[in-house]
Amino acid sequence: MKNIQPFHLAIPVHNLAVCRKFYNEVIGCTEGRSSEHWVDFNFFGHQLVIHYKPKSELEELHTNPVDGKNVPVPHYGVVLEWDVFQKFAAHLKSKEIEFIIEPYIRFKGEVGEQATMFFLDPAGNALEFKSFKDMGQLFAK
Repeated sequence: MKNIQPFHLAIPVHNLAVCRKFYNEVIGCTEGRSSEHWVDFNFFGHQLVIHYKPKSELEELHTNPVDGKNVPVPHYGVVLEWDVFQKFAAHLKSKEIEFIIEPYIRFKGEVGEQATMFFLDPAGNALEFKSFKDMGQLFAK
């Protein structure tokens, strides 16, 4: 696989302090630049920026069915190495993260078999972390 360029993703949060603590202490991101309205994080080698946005009326979480589960849309995350995924899942459980979809193996025995998990940040943004034992399956049909 060729060298992958880091992505930049900016997401809205209604409580900058709570989300700053979450991404730093729970997810383990190191902080970069910041202001009173936004914070940059090193999100597994990518640039994630949380931007303050006033809380609006709660919109219901939309989901689409995938492998018998209700996957939240939109969502974002990172594909981790297999062992890193397992350790990260254990870390999140130790932090008592409430999962939308608990860590499990999706598409077991099929093309694209992967470990995956979904949870929300304190602002309601959905995150998915996944892993493939065979990274060659990432885009397999």
